[in-house]
Amino acid sequence: MKLNRLLRLGIDLLVVILGMLSLALPFIFSQAGDPNNQAASFPIMISLIILISLLIAIFEAQSSLLDSKIIAFLAVLAAINAGLRFLENAIPGPGGFSPIFFLIILSGYYFGSRIGFLIGVLTLLISAIITGGIGPWLPGQMITAGWVGQSAVLITFLVNKFAWRGKPIEVILLSAFGAFWGMLFGVIMNLWFWPFLGAGMGQTFTHAVGASENFQRYIAYYLATSLFWDISRAVGNILIISLMTKPVLKIFQRFKQRFSFQIQEETG
Repeated sequence: MKLNRLLRLGIDLLVVILGMLSLALPFIFSQAGDPNNQAASFPIMISLIILISLLIAIFEAQSSLLDSKIIAFLAVLAAINAGLRFLENAIPGPGGFSPIFFLIILSGYYFGSRIGFLIGVLTLLISAIITGGIGPWLPGQMITAGWVGQSAVLITFLVNKFAWRGKPIEVILLSAFGAFWGMLFGVIMNLWFWPFLGAGMGQTFTHAVGASENFQRYIAYYLATSLFWDISRAVGNILIISLMTKPVLKIFQRFKQRFSFQIQEETG
């Protein structure tokens, strides 16, 4: 039992390290001045993320939480969410609005951090295959979406600690969490391509200045180009989570009650 906990903790730590590495790659490859060099890491990063996802599934399958029925249910959730992203691409919403985050957040909130991570990763992977969005940016998208679902367990902790489940504050906290990630997702994903851009004066990454100066340049770039998009995503997350939390959690609860049971031997 202790060994399994250490292995799960090691996997969680590996997720964080791999995510930070995937986001640092543009800054590493920008030194060569050729963004095409970034694509060379794509197969490695995708393989590592898929391997981590398989490890998470294997370890969770050994627990009572994740049996074959719930695995199938989660696969359906990932497929539905990928379909929502396809719809998003077919009928673009305002700014950076995306309907995919509420299921990632609610899955992580209800089923746990590792399940939330799997839903986030699989949603971006499947939708990229469907929409043709496969490219060197995909590892960063997958790992960041995984972080969204993984971190939703923080809301679970608060709700359980203060007995807020089923109360209005539960929806408020989840909506605020969705707004937070609506902004942060854009902030993180911009880092994937910003070092290669020829942005406006005072907005371009350069190795000739220090980290503090580049940070100020990024803030200037973000405010000029991405703030509206991320606000649209944050507002969209608030609206969808506010409307869908209760019905979706009821579906989750009904499914778990129906397919989670134990067989006891009759004693005589």
